[in-house]
Amino acid sequence: MAAITAALIKQVREETGAGMMDVKKALTEAEGDVARAKEIIRAKGIQAAGKREGRKAQEGTIASTVVDSANGQTGYAVELNSETDFVAKTPKFVDFADTVLAAAVKADANGIDDVLAAPSDDSTVKESVEEAAALFGEHVKIGQFAKIEGPRVEIYAHKKSAEMPPSIVAMIATDEAGAAVAHEAALQISAMGAQWLSREDVPEDIVESERRVATEKSLAEGKPEKIVPKIVEGRLNAFFKENVLLEQAYVKDPSKTIGDLFKEVDGPPRGRQGPGGRRRVIVLASSASGMPGTSVTGLSTHASHAPTTPFFVCGRRLGCHGCGVAPGRYAKQR
Repeated sequence: MAAITAALIKQVREETGAGMMDVKKALTEAEGDVARAKEIIRAKGIQAAGKREGRKAQEGTIASTVVDSANGQTGYAVELNSETDFVAKTPKFVDFADTVLAAAVKADANGIDDVLAAPSDDSTVKESVEEAAALFGEHVKIGQFAKIEGPRVEIYAHKKSAEMPPSIVAMIATDEAGAAVAHEAALQISAMGAQWLSREDVPEDIVESERRVATEKSLAEGKPEKIVPKIVEGRLNAFFKENVLLEQAYVKDPSKTIGDLFKEVDGPPRGRQGPGGRRRVIVLASSASGMPGTSVTGLSTHASHAPTTPFFVCGRRLGCHGCGVAPGRYAKQR
């Protein structure tokens, strides 16, 4: 049996991230065999991770990147969740999120299942995430995944505070001309939460629902029946201006719309067809952003799952991290 020295304990601790007493117990059980001790720590870590599965992981970060591809560029984003922001902001957690993202890119993943199955070191991302639970002492999981392709892809990652990692990521694909204003569009998406690219992309059932609500509201307000259709159209237009990217007022210059920006460079955003024949812009919003739950909303081509909750804008001063909104101005919740 090899001597279990302080140096040996330190070595195993640095290589596994396990606590001192856990390392000492593992080395004792393994009779000083470092490799066997690591196996014991890993096994116990996975077992401990299983016990954490029921605990909510609502903090975290979103790692994102753009890589060159056969058709131009591809944008990837992966959300990694933890239980507390204390863990989420540690360099090790952020580095691990980058490692998961790199594995997803290398595997050319198209969904969360692909990410989890992607090779990572000597195992898979799924196994690495399970082991990470032991390292961080919290429930760790993959939240959302998104991918978008086009001649040019722009990503904007928003932090809710300077010391925290990104919790909102907006990705937009454009042609070469549109790339000149793509960054401004990505800022707009993260700040104002567009749901669709153009009004033609809004599903007909949603348009009809909005029309019914506007009609019933107008009649309830006692508006003359003959002018209700005109009022309804006005309210529908207001709905489009709030939720359609190209019709939203540009946050840096409300006299223009985002559509006007693209007209100036003659390069509209990519309108690739997504599930159900709809085009979307990708917005990944971690629950760490202050939103009630996570959501993938807006305009993208390859979201890993459909929108599940409304998109809520981060309530902090958006000007503090380069979003371009004047300091002191708050984005409203919708």
